[in-house]
Amino acid sequence: MKTVNLTINGKAVTVPANYTVLEAARQLNINIPTLCYCAHLGSGVSNKPASCRVCVVEIEKRRNLAPACATPVAEGMVVHTNSLRALRARRTVLELMLSDHPQDCLTCPKNQHCELQKLAVEFGIRDIEYKGEINKFPVDESSNAIMRDLSKCVMCRRCETVCSKVQTVGTLTGYGRGFKAKVGTASMIPLADTSCTFCGQCVNVCPVGAITGISYVKKVWAAINDPSKTVIVQTAPAVRVAVGQEFGFAPGVPVTGKLVAGLRALGFDKVFDTNFSADLTIMEEGNEIVERIKSGKNLPILTSCCPSWINFIEHNFPDLLNIPSSCKSPQQMFGAIAKSFYAEKIGVKPEDLIVVSVMPCQAKKYEAARPEFAPNGVRDVDYVVTTRELCRMFNEAGINLANMDDEEYDNPLGKSAGAADIFGVTGGVLEAACRSVYFMLNGKNLEGDAINFRAVRGLDGIKEAKVEIAPGKTINVAVCSGLGNARKVLEMVRADKDRFQAIEIMACPGGCINGGGQPFLHGDAELLEKRMKGLYSEDERKVVRCSHENPDIKALYDEYLGTPGSEKAHHLLHTEYHKK
Repeated sequence: MKTVNLTINGKAVTVPANYTVLEAARQLNINIPTLCYCAHLGSGVSNKPASCRVCVVEIEKRRNLAPACATPVAEGMVVHTNSLRALRARRTVLELMLSDHPQDCLTCPKNQHCELQKLAVEFGIRDIEYKGEINKFPVDESSNAIMRDLSKCVMCRRCETVCSKVQTVGTLTGYGRGFKAKVGTASMIPLADTSCTFCGQCVNVCPVGAITGISYVKKVWAAINDPSKTVIVQTAPAVRVAVGQEFGFAPGVPVTGKLVAGLRALGFDKVFDTNFSADLTIMEEGNEIVERIKSGKNLPILTSCCPSWINFIEHNFPDLLNIPSSCKSPQQMFGAIAKSFYAEKIGVKPEDLIVVSVMPCQAKKYEAARPEFAPNGVRDVDYVVTTRELCRMFNEAGINLANMDDEEYDNPLGKSAGAADIFGVTGGVLEAACRSVYFMLNGKNLEGDAINFRAVRGLDGIKEAKVEIAPGKTINVAVCSGLGNARKVLEMVRADKDRFQAIEIMACPGGCINGGGQPFLHGDAELLEKRMKGLYSEDERKVVRCSHENPDIKALYDEYLGTPGSEKAHHLLHTEYHKK
């Protein structure tokens, strides 16, 4: 590997020849402030447009200051990161940005997580020196999931990069010129009228409050305190390995029992687990896989747990809408069962039973609002809050998970198999399905390490493998995460429909552990690895690791649904997709 030698602030360093000045400085633990730069957007994509100029440095023998994030190193280069000229330029840049930025930090959703706010504190900026006009744009809340406030946009273009290069959706782009330039939709149309999938990756990477999730927390508080309503909550698999991060737990450590205790302390009448309906999903989807493999029709089957990915195929691949599983997502299956089976069991009208979901995802808010999931005008899932929003609710109520004793989920919608835990990581849904498909085809379970389908594990964007579903019988499968990778796999399917028999797709790189509502990664890709390991540890610690062995799932079919794929199951647990 070719290297170069340079000097930064009087310190010599040798780095790879493809490094930037910023990367070289970090080798010496020299901090250069950044705003537009982001090293990890997913799928190996970084953002370094050098548009903000917060990272400018002085390089000897060069007339102009250079952006450290986009300036390649060179042999013999001499760099000064903290010269008076560089420091003054950075301060001026920041003050100009702040002069065109709303001064509503205390009420902004990104308060204390805003990178511009952090830089202003570090630079000791206490007043706005440059007075003048401030851009004002209408706030867009049309999507029920993502809110855009372009008055706060700093033109870092992170959202545009992740939308176009990682997710290949292309909803966001630079719009306008000069003082009015912002990153927005084509012709500034509402987000709901675009091909946006509401994956929320733009929310995760926005350094300020220009793109955030739409919050339903106030409505949840109101429901909890309404004596005429019975309010229950479900928690998604990926939440339990991320929520603890905000309360001092090591990243990736499952805090399932403390999460349950915290939710109960908030005032929910019952605390249930989306893992229960993940097991239910496997029963329905596993049955669907077996039927399609036997008939050879509508293959490859595509998993349908991720609403953002489903929105993506409806917009971009309508010719393939016959192959996704017709199963609702675990969130919506839970809501459907809660508003029917559970409501009947406890003698409550569906309209008086409020179902709240805690999800790692912004798209789940969009999904819950889809009209097909509101039979007779009553939504299956009433409100969705993200992991980040739940943390704020805990803080508001003075609840610190670190001080909570572990508690168990309520029944009958709280028990789950280990297979359900791994739904939160890329490859997990397919692995969980394969465990039960093997049983459905052979009448017996996999034994020993064979229950672990390691070939579909890991954070690679696309994985192809052969898995054994019966002695001597294998099928070709693919697992992908990130919509850019989904596009590549679906193009493969268009070219050769016999290449795969089953495919799992998740919209967010890495799966739900990297969802648009999870605690911010702050560019630390290792956090995903830790969250992934946390979910696999939850799976391995359970005695029951296959969905079809969950006793409460068996009871639900015996008492209410009949058999997987029955008329009643199909009515409650399946759906249709439409070209958009």
